[in-house]
Amino acid sequence: MSSDATPDPYADPLRFGQRVQILRERRGMTQAQLADLVGISPHTLRKIENGQQKAPDLDRVMRIAEALRVRDLAELTGHPDMHVDLFIGPGHPRLASVKAAVDSFTLGSGIEPPPVAHLEARLHAAWKARHEARNHREVVGRLLPDLIRDGQALVRHADASASRRAAQALLAEAYSLCQFFAAYQPDSSLLWRVAERGMTAAQESEDPHAIGVAAWLLAQAHRDSGPRHFDAADAVNREAIAFLAPLLPDASDNVRAIAGALEFELGYTAARRRETGTAWRHWDQASRMAKKLPRDYYHPITSFSRAIMGAHAVTVAVELHQGGESVRQAAKADKTVIKSKPRRARHRIEEARGYQLDGQPDVAIATLQKAHEAAPETIAYNGYARRIILEEIESKVAERRRRASDLAMKVGILAA
Repeated sequence: MSSDATPDPYADPLRFGQRVQILRERRGMTQAQLADLVGISPHTLRKIENGQQKAPDLDRVMRIAEALRVRDLAELTGHPDMHVDLFIGPGHPRLASVKAAVDSFTLGSGIEPPPVAHLEARLHAAWKARHEARNHREVVGRLLPDLIRDGQALVRHADASASRRAAQALLAEAYSLCQFFAAYQPDSSLLWRVAERGMTAAQESEDPHAIGVAAWLLAQAHRDSGPRHFDAADAVNREAIAFLAPLLPDASDNVRAIAGALEFELGYTAARRRETGTAWRHWDQASRMAKKLPRDYYHPITSFSRAIMGAHAVTVAVELHQGGESVRQAAKADKTVIKSKPRRARHRIEEARGYQLDGQPDVAIATLQKAHEAAPETIAYNGYARRIILEEIESKVAERRRRASDLAMKVGILAA
């Protein structure tokens, strides 16, 4: 390694400030950007990085970890006894079999493809099971290997252009389901393979809905990779919206819904940038699109609907760090019921973030308990939820500390 190479925070016992600087620069963030996300002045952050100010308290350390999307707290602190996974789970038991199915390519004709209608019905049942299951990764992980292999076989055996396009649409849908499983698993390369193959299959299918869903998921993969990839996320979203726009007057509800979901994603990314006006403008546009859908409609993959817009408003407010506004939006959103248990749990986590920002940690912990009741596997793999729980384990209020510790054991952060 050359002498001017970036030091590896795993290799050298660097002080906290140096680690912050290294990880910030790897994320492509300026001091001003990180300071804004953490809620301190650039001057204070500069002093922390230069070692002129001691490492901050746990709350501030966790906020820095959140902003830098640090996967393991030891990576930031340098303490080997602080190996706490933040934004990625320990790995689901079914991850190996799903990965094997994604990585396997049978070039021969040994696998007999199922009838198209049969695979369609199984995919429909898989999405339904995902939305209804509390442990949705277990349910989906059990189904995915066969769905992926059969989708690949269907594409290989297609003997006409129309049947091949139909097969590619089903394979794209299987990859979309797989991306939900792969998110927050300790294999980011798998997530990218799935996202890119899903987009390739969707484009080959020429199916507007498949293309919209693949774009929605690919944009999320870019955004979750950090601020340097926000522009790429926006580019994918905008191109997909432009592709769908001419089709919308005569489109199905599913196509109109995925267009609305893509519109909201632009607002979500803007909120991550702290662009308040832009974020709410895209939310407004997505809300208008949702109101054109039937009142009881839910998109089968994204859950986009009239009802979900309240939850989306909470997300925007939280990402903008508007604590009071996020609490107000949470009160409005709770008037509707989100049918999908994983999506309901995620909404509860976003609400908990809002309550934490608003200085209501007891309500935040209570809300995370509701998230755990709705879908334990959602909260177990969510870094924001884990950060709040870890903060409140250190609370000086005994009852709050006890409730946070109990939840931490349920989620798997602490050993029983």
